Amino acid sequence: MSGDVTRILNAIKQGDAKAADELIQAVYQELRLLGSQLLSQEQSGQTLQATALVHDAYIRLIRAEDQNWNSRGHFFAAAAKAMRRILIENARLKKRGPRRAGGLTDLDPPAPSQPIDLIALDEALKKLVLEDPKIAELVELRYFGGITLAQAAEILGIPPRTADRYWAYARAFLHRQITKGDTPIPR
Repeated sequence: MSGDVTRILNAIKQGDAKAADELIQAVYQELRLLGSQLLSQEQSGQTLQATALVHDAYIRLIRAEDQNWNSRGHFFAAAAKAMRRILIENARLKKRGPRRAGGLTDLDPPAPSQPIDLIALDEALKKLVLEDPKIAELVELRYFGGITLAQAAEILGIPPRTADRYWAYARAFLHRQITKGDTPIPR
């Protein structure tokens, strides 16, 4: 399967118009699972469905001018980034709430299960990018890409022990940066 995805990605680079359809068939189930996992960590009342998340991410990927995916891992890293952007945009829209003539309506109270605050996580990741982009990419791959630490290490071209150290550092950094002390940190 991995070789098929890489072959399809190469066909897309060569301008094969049918390759995009082939790609969605090859990766849809994995993207759908990833989307479901990400949405399960959202606050209750989430209106975005996994299917819509996957479709929106896929459309962004196919329409992107920078399609330099040279492997299955790179494609899924790009998909993770696209899903992250969609989830952050959706969280920001929800946080603003519906507009009324007199201003914003009250926001819903946080769910008792204390899901991860994606906006706080996004802000913390932006700070981590400034400090160490590779470590931030590791977090993005693990959390939004739903891949293992070993897979992330391979994609980033770093030894697994280095990935372990980066992950430990990232968790501590994110914990310090996220303003709510009760906001869970990605595992």
